[in-house]
Amino acid sequence: MNRGSRFGIDLFIEERAYTTLASAVSILVVLTLVFSAATAVWSMSRAGDAQVCADTTALAGANVVSSYHTAATVVDASILSLGLAGFCTTGAGLVGMLVPGAQGLAGETVQAGIRMIRMRNDLATSASRGLKRLEGSLPFLIAANSARLCAAQGTDSVKFTGVALAAPRTSASEFPAIDGDQIDTDDLEKTSGELDEAAKELKEASEQTASAKEAAWLADCGRSGMNMRERAAALSNIPDAENPNYASSITWDPSVALDRTRAYYRCRLDAEAPEGSSVEQQVDSAARKAFYEYAIEQFRDARITERDGRVSSTVHLLPKNTEEVKKTALFTDARWPTTTEDGGLTLHFSTACPGAKGPAGPMSSLSSIEDGHVRQCPICKFCIETLGRTPAASTSIDNGFEYHLREFTLALNNYVKCRNRELELERKTKHQADSAGNAFDEALSKLAGKRPRIAPPGRNGCLALVVSGEARSPDDLDSDFSERVALSSRGAVSAAVLAPDKSSKENNVLSEFFSSLRARTGGGGAIGLIDDVMGLWGKLLVSYGDLGGKLSDLTHELIGGLSSWGLGPIAEWLGDRVEGAVRGLGLEPVDLSLRKPVLTDSAKVIAHSDMKGISDMQDLLRSIPLGTTDPAAIAKALSYELGEHLDSLTFTIAEIPLPGGGSIPLTIRLRDLADSSASGS
Repeated sequence: MNRGSRFGIDLFIEERAYTTLASAVSILVVLTLVFSAATAVWSMSRAGDAQVCADTTALAGANVVSSYHTAATVVDASILSLGLAGFCTTGAGLVGMLVPGAQGLAGETVQAGIRMIRMRNDLATSASRGLKRLEGSLPFLIAANSARLCAAQGTDSVKFTGVALAAPRTSASEFPAIDGDQIDTDDLEKTSGELDEAAKELKEASEQTASAKEAAWLADCGRSGMNMRERAAALSNIPDAENPNYASSITWDPSVALDRTRAYYRCRLDAEAPEGSSVEQQVDSAARKAFYEYAIEQFRDARITERDGRVSSTVHLLPKNTEEVKKTALFTDARWPTTTEDGGLTLHFSTACPGAKGPAGPMSSLSSIEDGHVRQCPICKFCIETLGRTPAASTSIDNGFEYHLREFTLALNNYVKCRNRELELERKTKHQADSAGNAFDEALSKLAGKRPRIAPPGRNGCLALVVSGEARSPDDLDSDFSERVALSSRGAVSAAVLAPDKSSKENNVLSEFFSSLRARTGGGGAIGLIDDVMGLWGKLLVSYGDLGGKLSDLTHELIGGLSSWGLGPIAEWLGDRVEGAVRGLGLEPVDLSLRKPVLTDSAKVIAHSDMKGISDMQDLLRSIPLGTTDPAAIAKALSYELGEHLDSLTFTIAEIPLPGGGSIPLTIRLRDLADSSASGS
C-alpha cells in the first residue's frame, strides 16, 4: 500500500521536484481558470453596464429639469427686473417733473419708464405662453433625451433600451410676475401728463414770482447806483445796521425794505428842520414833517404775510402829487392851526406863522380851505398844493427816496399777485401729484407678493428604466478551456434628483446672461434723467435674488440725485411717497443656487411619483420593447403619458423687447438639454 501510494505521488513529485506530468496538469488548470475568469468578468461587466446605463439615463432626464429651472429663473428675473426698472424710471421722472431744472427731461423719462413697463407686459405675455408650453413638454423632452442617450450607451454586441420618466409628470409651478394681471399704465400715463402740465404752469408762475421779487429787490438794494438803500444812506443819517445790503433776491425778503423805510422816515423826521429862516422855508419844512409823519404812520403796521396758502400785503403806495395827497389823511385830518383874522377863520402851517395875529381857532384840515370853511393865510399861503410839492419832487426823479420806494411798492404788489397764483397752482400741482402717486401705487402693487415657485414635472426626480437584449460572449472567449456564455435580457433601475450647487450662485449666471444681452443691444443709452436704462435694468437683474434691498437703494439713489437740481416741497413729498411705495413691495428673496443632477435612491423617487403600477418594477422592465429609440413607444408600453411633443431643435420661451424697438428671443436648445445647455440667443 505504501509503495502504491508512493508510486502515485511519484508521478508528480520526484526527488523533491515537480515531474513533467505535474507541470502539464498545472498549466492546464491555470488556462482553464484564466478562460473561466475572463468569461465571468465579461458576464459581470455586461450585467453592470445595464446599471451604469440606467444611471446615465436618469441623470440625462434630470439635466432637462435643471435646464428648465435655469431658463425659468432667467425669464422671471428678466420680467420682474424689467418691470421694476420701468417703475424706478417712471418714479424718478414723476419727481423730476416737479424739479425746475429737470423738467425738460422728466416727461421723456416718464414715457421711457412707461414703455419699459409695457415691454414687461409683452415679455410676461410671451413668457407665460412659452413656459407653460415648455413645462407641458418636459415629460416628453425628458423621455426623448434620456432615450437617445440610453441608446448611445450600447455597442455592436449589446443594445440598451430605456427611458427616464418625470416624477411627477404634472406641474405645480407658480409665476406671480408672469401669470398675474397685466400692469395697466393708462391711468399712470394720464395722471403723469396732467402732472406735467400742472408742473409747467407752476414753473411759469414760479418764474414770474421770482421775477417780481427780483424787481422789488432791485429797487430796494439790488440795483447798482441809486436805490432805496443808497438813497437812504445819502439823504439821512440812518445807521448801517438798519440799512443792510443783500447780494441776491433769493436771500432777500420784502420785509427788509419795509424795515428800511420805517427807519429812514424816522431818521428824516428826527432830523427835519427849516433850511433857512424865511417863511417859505419854514412852510416847506412843515410840509416835509407832515409827509414824514404820514409815511411813518402808513408803514408802522405794514406787513407781508403768507398764511393758510395765501399772501397778503398791507403796504400801500405813498402819494406822489397833489391829486393823490387829496386822497389821504394829509388832506382830511384836522391837524393845522387856525386863527380868527379880519378876513375870517384862517389856516396856517404853524402858530409861528407871521400871519397868525388873531385869537386861536380850532385845528382844521387842508380840505376845509377848498370847502370854504377856512381861508388860506395870505402870508404863508399854506395849502394842499404846498404839501403836494413834497412827494412830487422826490417821486418824480430818481435822486429821491420816494422814487425807488414807489418802484418797490409796485413790484411788491405784483409779487403778491404772482405769489398767490403760484400758491394756487402749488395746490393744484399737489393734487395732481397725489393722483399720479395713487396711479403709481396701484400699478406698482401688481408686482408685489411672493416670488415664483418653480416646480416643473420631474421636480421630485427622474426615474430611469433600462433593459438590454440577450448577449453572447465574444468568439475569442470560445475555447477548449471555456465555452461561450449566453446572457439573457437584463434590466436596471436608477433615479436622479436636483440638488443645489452651493459652490456657484445664480447671480453669476444672470450676470453672464445680461452681459450677452447688453452686447446684443449695444449698451443702454441716455433716456431722460436716467443715463443708462439698460444699466439700471442690469443692476436689478443681477440683484434678483434679494431685490428688496437693492431696489430701495437704487430708488433712493435716483430720487436723491435730483436734489442737486433743487427739490421743492412737493417734489420731496412725492419722492418720499415713491420711495415708500417701493419699500412696501415686500419682495421675498429667491434661492438662486444652481441645480445639478445627482443620483439618489430610486425608492424615494418612486414614493413621490404619480405613475401607476410602478411597484412591480420587473413587469415594467419586461414591458419595454427592446431595440426601439422612440420615447413615445417606450412610454406607451409603460402606460406613461408624455404630453405635448416639441419637434423643433430650438424653442423660444419668450421675446425680450428692447427700448429702441425690436426684441431678442430667449431660446432653449432642445438637442442640448441632456447636457444642461440653456441659453438666451
